[in-house]
Amino acid sequence: MTDKQQDLPAEIIEKFQVLHEFAKAAKNNLNKNIYDYVFGGAETETTVKRNRMAIETHALRPRVMRDVSKMDAGVDRFGMRLKLPVCLAPIGSLQQISSGGGAAAASGAGRFGCAHMLSSVCEPGMDAVAEAAPDACRVFQLYVRGDEDWVDDKVRQAQDLGYKAFAITIDLDAYSRRERDISKRFVTAGRQAAVGETHQARFDWSDVDRIKKICKIPFILKGIATAEDSKLAVEHGVDVVYVSNHGGRQLDHGRGGLDVLPECVEAVNGQAQVWIDGGFMRGTDIVKAMALGADMVGLGRLQALALAAGGEDALVRMLEILEHEVRIALMLLGVNGYDELGPEYVYKEPLSVADPHQFSGFPLLGEGY
Repeated sequence: MTDKQQDLPAEIIEKFQVLHEFAKAAKNNLNKNIYDYVFGGAETETTVKRNRMAIETHALRPRVMRDVSKMDAGVDRFGMRLKLPVCLAPIGSLQQISSGGGAAAASGAGRFGCAHMLSSVCEPGMDAVAEAAPDACRVFQLYVRGDEDWVDDKVRQAQDLGYKAFAITIDLDAYSRRERDISKRFVTAGRQAAVGETHQARFDWSDVDRIKKICKIPFILKGIATAEDSKLAVEHGVDVVYVSNHGGRQLDHGRGGLDVLPECVEAVNGQAQVWIDGGFMRGTDIVKAMALGADMVGLGRLQALALAAGGEDALVRMLEILEHEVRIALMLLGVNGYDELGPEYVYKEPLSVADPHQFSGFPLLGEGY
């Protein structure tokens, strides 16, 4: 990671001044099938909307008259200094959004200074992504599509290639009905790759115990949504409890991620890191999660918007703007870093100010986006 992200082309800096401009460009660049695949959810898309509702109904409680001249928005993770507590979340068909696929995302993460999690069904594979971004904070995420030996081999490969952590997604025991895709008879590359799903359905805590014996890098379980499973994860030695509902793309009528976070943080009780994703689109969204106890925030759809809007350079530009928003929010809350934040900096409001949906964080997009 370097401080060379200011070397972005002038046209990229001029074209993208605010985050909603990535959304406009992405919609123009993506065909309807891929657009709906990325931004749709399961069945009624209630969980998708609740992710945004959970974020939007948490208000901020600022403190004033404090010296915030030494504010630092960065964090230390996996022995690396990151400019933001952000991980680009795994996207299975990223190569259909941007020609560089996972390599472009990982390279952009490295250029800016945040983490990147590569999906096992994203192209190019773990070898090519490691080669494209050797110095980035790279994490590998696996869907269980084989037997024990197959999984264990993936763990060893990730370690040998210098990935900083290894994650298994655990909320895909059955592939959901994503009606935007079904109604158009559209099948994504990721869905075509979803073979051997019975292995995922059989995966249980005994598998976690086995993996922990061979995994020499931090082990992450992605897809936890309750205090009960958070506690079990800690009991089985998991290093990172990743709170996620798959962006509302799996179980319909689930709770919003930020509403789930406090009970998971309490259950973990400092014995593991807690990561979260699910609808995060703005700097204030990230700050709210950090105030409620998160150690890292995953960005899925926002990452996809930037890559679709202009590839790796646009991704780096998006992260620059996001960092600016985070820094402003922290300073106006009266803190110099995340260690000074706590639940007292947020207040749960009964209602959202707008109808929550995938893009309600960008009200300037206008009607009908």
